[in-house]
Amino acid sequence: MKEHHRENKFVDHVRSLVMIIIGAVMAAYGLEAVLIPNDVVDGGVTGISMMGAHLFGIPLGILLFVLNIPFIYLGYKQVGRTFAIRSTVGIAALSVSTSLLHHVHTILGKEDPLLIVLAGGILLGVGIGVVLRNGGALDGSEVLAILVSRGIPFSVGDVILFINAFIFIGASFIYGLQNALYSAITYYIAKNVIDIIQVGLEKSKSVKVISPKSEEIGEALQARLGRGVTYTQGRGGFTNEPTEILNCVINRMEETKLMSIVRDIDEGAFVVISDVSEVRGGSFRKRDIH
Repeated sequence: MKEHHRENKFVDHVRSLVMIIIGAVMAAYGLEAVLIPNDVVDGGVTGISMMGAHLFGIPLGILLFVLNIPFIYLGYKQVGRTFAIRSTVGIAALSVSTSLLHHVHTILGKEDPLLIVLAGGILLGVGIGVVLRNGGALDGSEVLAILVSRGIPFSVGDVILFINAFIFIGASFIYGLQNALYSAITYYIAKNVIDIIQVGLEKSKSVKVISPKSEEIGEALQARLGRGVTYTQGRGGFTNEPTEILNCVINRMEETKLMSIVRDIDEGAFVVISDVSEVRGGSFRKRDIH
């Protein structure tokens, strides 16, 4: 049994490494075939490397790897060995790929700025998203942001935004204000594509319903929505009376129908709906309803 578990773990590890390499190659293609020829940069360490390569003539692949080494070490200390290994593989694959694809044919010219930011952002976002989904990273700026945010009253997202603001300001001096704005838009598109890759188009939502008719609501949700429900015991803070809390996970397309079902049974029900980044295991798969 243990041997089988180890074999499955090894296969999962290898599969993740293969997907990380594929994601890195996609990101490298977006850089070399779309962004770099049109003087559009990315955020984070990748953006700094792109500007450094432009200014000093140092190969981008070398800068990407060298500048990310300190962050790989920080990732090893803060997150763990597996993250550090997978990030090293991803960054190495990105570095090698940018070198091999350096003379690849540019697929878009400067006369198509809208297509440049769309294609570049999508290719970069898909590549980075695949790497992140498989437990690695292509850019060390997020690791730095996590560490910095611990000592200041700002979130990781705020720190990343602050870092990238300086990078895009720097890009405006090197490439011009227009290209810096294109870079910011490309980064925004890439960030949203990364979120889609990590979370999925059918973003899940966690639902809690507090009502004296919770069992009736639960039966209706199972019959009309095809979703399983769970009940937990609670106690009202004001009334001090015991109550039953209904828990359910749905996708975002089902939210309106769920609220309609709840209102039909109890208009005064207390409903809390929150986003869920990922759902695994259990019986989340929707049951067929007729």
